Amino acid sequence: MKILVIGSGGREHAICRKLLEDAQVEAVFCAKGNPGMLKDGVQLVDIAENDHEALIKFVKRQQIDWTFVGPEIPLLNGIVNDFQAADLKIFGPNQAAAMIEGSKDFAKQLMIDYQIPTAKYQTFSDFEAAKAYVLANGAPIVIKADGLAAGKGVVVAMDETEAIQALEAMLVNHKFGKSSAKVVIEEFLEGEEFSLLSFVKGKQVYPMVIAQDHKRIFDGDKGPNTGGMGAYSPVPQIPAEMVADAIDQIVQKAADGMVDRQTPFTGILYAGLIATAEGPKVIEFNARFGDPETQVVLPRLKSSLAQIIDDLLNDRTPLIEWHDFATLGVVVAAPGYPDEYQKDIPLPVLANTDIQQVYYAGVKEQQNQLYSNGGRVFLVSAQGKNLEEAQKNVYDYLNKQQLNEFYYRKDIGFKAFK
Repeated sequence: MKILVIGSGGREHAICRKLLEDAQVEAVFCAKGNPGMLKDGVQLVDIAENDHEALIKFVKRQQIDWTFVGPEIPLLNGIVNDFQAADLKIFGPNQAAAMIEGSKDFAKQLMIDYQIPTAKYQTFSDFEAAKAYVLANGAPIVIKADGLAAGKGVVVAMDETEAIQALEAMLVNHKFGKSSAKVVIEEFLEGEEFSLLSFVKGKQVYPMVIAQDHKRIFDGDKGPNTGGMGAYSPVPQIPAEMVADAIDQIVQKAADGMVDRQTPFTGILYAGLIATAEGPKVIEFNARFGDPETQVVLPRLKSSLAQIIDDLLNDRTPLIEWHDFATLGVVVAAPGYPDEYQKDIPLPVLANTDIQQVYYAGVKEQQNQLYSNGGRVFLVSAQGKNLEEAQKNVYDYLNKQQLNEFYYRKDIGFKAFK
């Protein structure tokens, strides 16, 4: 098999590396990828993810068997529609189905229509009306940009002042452009968050092992939201019965509802969930693998990722098995992230071992040296027989590296040990 992966971050690095584990995979190309991937034998393709025409020509010329889409923006730009129109196999939702991530309002309406448990909400495009709603309902309260905002469009406001400031930033100052022309205001839900990702083909749902992401920049889950500062799997404090309920009452209902709406979903459906006293509820849906969850979930996949996707694309039932070890990953970021951050910081030479892996994201290469080129620069994950061992393995490795110019959290996984 020859496979093309679209994207350039740590998530795509993890996908490419997993695909290359399969002996039947002859080559994995990544557009555009990043130079850190070259260490694993990934072949980089210098074509932008929004240049669908050039990507289609490349796939035809190289006789690629199928394409995997990593990020959300190409999906919402209709890359799946364009590939399918060219009679090419591609794994991901089409433009209409990708709206489950592209619009919070779309996703909320789906949940209301199909009785999928979620927070109570209202949608606003007028600042004064939104402000009045906040003042009437009080805090804590959650403010979300309706569209995509790179994981940074959510404010969990602990008081009314913070909520109104968030509304002003989004609706008046257009902090996220068109993405915040409309906002969703939700009730605040108490409980632990967890991520449930599934392979989906129409009404067929094949859930993965769950993970927990750490969104806040500082230890103890303090500070502003980021794209994710680390993750781990399994999540022992989330009971198996709650995960089973989430699969049945959330993921399956969402897949069925999308078929019923004539926008059937094919691809990776990400359910960001919260374990409340009333059971699991949806915080958000994404139309693709999460980052950094992918880097801790895929190492636990015992089956061939390439075979699973090939089976789904060819209407076969995949065999999916999981390792029982634990994985924990820590994001190493540039100072200043998630706001203005430093670039061009040289990276130390980082080696993979049997238990620890490095996944590159915001990097560039000059004269055989990797430099930082993004907010989240790389992620180090490690495995262990349990989370304590996995956590120790990660931090033992990080503490040995020359990372004084970078920033990373020192407590990823702390909720599992309370």
